[in-house]
Amino acid sequence: MATPLKPRTYVPRLRDNRIDGVKYNRSSSKRNNFEMFAWLGMRLSGVVLVVLIFGHLFSNLMVGDGIHAIDFGFVGGKWANPFWQVWDLLLLWLAMLHGANGIRVIIDDYAEKDRLRIWLKVILFAACAFVLLVGTLTIFAFDPCPSGAAANLLPSFCSAR
Repeated sequence: MATPLKPRTYVPRLRDNRIDGVKYNRSSSKRNNFEMFAWLGMRLSGVVLVVLIFGHLFSNLMVGDGIHAIDFGFVGGKWANPFWQVWDLLLLWLAMLHGANGIRVIIDDYAEKDRLRIWLKVILFAACAFVLLVGTLTIFAFDPCPSGAAANLLPSFCSAR
């Protein structure tokens, strides 16, 4: 039975319950608070992300020469400071987890087949894990003063090797 709020589901999900002929995607048999924590995490990470993003934009665009100063030396100088490493790491992790959780909700809402839903989530989580791994390694393993580089290409804070 279709209602204005819940259209007819052509492929039933394993966790769908029927109450008076209306399907609900709520499970009454187990107490799982994952969705509540995911909802709360989206709200909290959104507030923190706003602060992190505006701080990032302010430090990159408003301080100094603005966008014209952003180059290899600028990023190298910024990531030589542990404060900016942690700042950018938090920005990366919160943005990726916030976005992946949003895509996970979209997959749950629009993928009708269980098998498709599972594969889309596997691909999503694998891509998210890959970006987090590569991004974290880039932030912490970045060497602003590579050996063998021409002295005129190095940032001013690099000592001659």
